[in-house]
Amino acid sequence: MAAKSQTSWLIEPLGKHDRAAFSCEEPSLTHYLKEQASQDAKRHIAAPFVAVTVNDRKTVLGYYTLSATNVELRDIPESHAKKLPRYPLVPATLLGRLARDESMKGKGLGEFLLLDAIHRAVVQSKQIASAAIVVDAISDAAARFYRHFNFIVLADRKDRLFLPMGTAEKLFD
Repeated sequence: MAAKSQTSWLIEPLGKHDRAAFSCEEPSLTHYLKEQASQDAKRHIAAPFVAVTVNDRKTVLGYYTLSATNVELRDIPESHAKKLPRYPLVPATLLGRLARDESMKGKGLGEFLLLDAIHRAVVQSKQIASAAIVVDAISDAAARFYRHFNFIVLADRKDRLFLPMGTAEKLFD
């Protein structure tokens, strides 16, 4: 991540931001931000967060969503499952969507968004239990992106990955 960009980007809850110009490579992620994200926020289905700049707090450069979910213990690799209680379902935080505007490609905003989402999940896990962060990768490229940050594939689904909360916490020590 470029230090110069780090200081100019802010992450804040989705509000009255200008989403009209936002466009990413994945049309469903563009559509979600423009048409569904604010409704999901109002209904408490997902908590969308947007990236803006210090100089332009209206234009959305990227976003992610967080919500509560659970993971079946049997889907977690044994090396991690053995550290957990034998409950059938394990509480987790779902990183439901993460996207950056095409104009931001190669500038480190995707990593910045991901690290902010992980940090937010770690902080919240101390108030509302969450054993891991889960993502459903929309493509092979997205799965590679998450694996680069130590996300682990769950069970037989190559598109569902998780990051144990203990591993996430170590990113901010």
